[in-house]
Amino acid sequence: METPVIQVQLKDPKQWKTLPPAEKLGFGNFFSDHWFTSHFSETKGWTDAKVEPYQNLSLDPAAAVFHYGQALFEGMKAFRRADGSIWLFRPDFNARRFNDGAERLCLHTVPTELFLKGIGAVVRADSRWVPKEPGCALYIRPTLIGSEGFLGVRPSREQQFFVILSPVGSYYSEGAAPVKIWVEYSALRAAAGGLGAVKAGANYAASLQAALHAKKKGYAQVLWLNVDRQGIEEVGTMNVFFVFKNEIVTPALNGSILPGGVRDSTIQLLKHWNKPVVERRITISEIYERHGKQELVEAFGTGTAATISHIGELQWQDKTMKLGGQHELSQQLLENLNGIQMGTKPDTFGWMRSLDSL
Repeated sequence: METPVIQVQLKDPKQWKTLPPAEKLGFGNFFSDHWFTSHFSETKGWTDAKVEPYQNLSLDPAAAVFHYGQALFEGMKAFRRADGSIWLFRPDFNARRFNDGAERLCLHTVPTELFLKGIGAVVRADSRWVPKEPGCALYIRPTLIGSEGFLGVRPSREQQFFVILSPVGSYYSEGAAPVKIWVEYSALRAAAGGLGAVKAGANYAASLQAALHAKKKGYAQVLWLNVDRQGIEEVGTMNVFFVFKNEIVTPALNGSILPGGVRDSTIQLLKHWNKPVVERRITISEIYERHGKQELVEAFGTGTAATISHIGELQWQDKTMKLGGQHELSQQLLENLNGIQMGTKPDTFGWMRSLDSL
């Protein structure tokens, strides 16, 4: 089936929203004037591709997304460089991961051309929403849901694909300061063979209770362990890296860890710098033991929302691991990734795509 032509219907400029000031952005609090949407049915394929004014969805109360959790999303960013041009970070990676997740959830994949052109069309329509201030970006949220109204456990025969935009600043309230992380030893987010390796809405629903408890205790996020309550998996919103004196370790992808784009970029950068980065199983007991021996130099998280986030403390049951003020490697990674995104450092790996190319 052919990719549909994208129709563009823009709001009257007199009805445009007022742009929020950069210092009040936070993360995910404001949404732009337009969105992109397209509908899929098994009989017609992908149709009704359009950019139109941001509005509420109209869905049947029996839609599969409400009853059977067929919901998938991606997280991406667009950056405004000093010359005013707009660039996206690894959109092709997101397109591939999105469709891998769609297959796992029995949703029809979105043609890569439609995925990228839809994003390009709505970002162009709302280009004024791409912040120019340092540390800010336009967050892009492509989403795919089962929209058919029925009751019965089977995949939806109809789907809605849409893209919304949100100008963002720092993800964590701490800003660039190191974050405190609670190591969850009771609840379980995902298991191998489940949905942990895809950005399914169900993963995040499973994480909410533990994250809420952690925040009440003063921690920014939760570090999840696997089913044996030993193997380290990921933080709720980012993959995790541990820097020891002789190696840099990140948990190996095992079917329950999200294969993050910034994780992959970080590994590529470290290998390019000839750093001893290893993907393997690592346990919380090993972290605690090596921290006690003063072999753990630093720890950090990687993700679209925060890019690189320094970890200042891990709390595991009654054991507190303070990581001090050394964040040399994570700061180097952050500066290089930010530089690549903003065009001040060479894009050796070809990660950036200009808005004009979509």
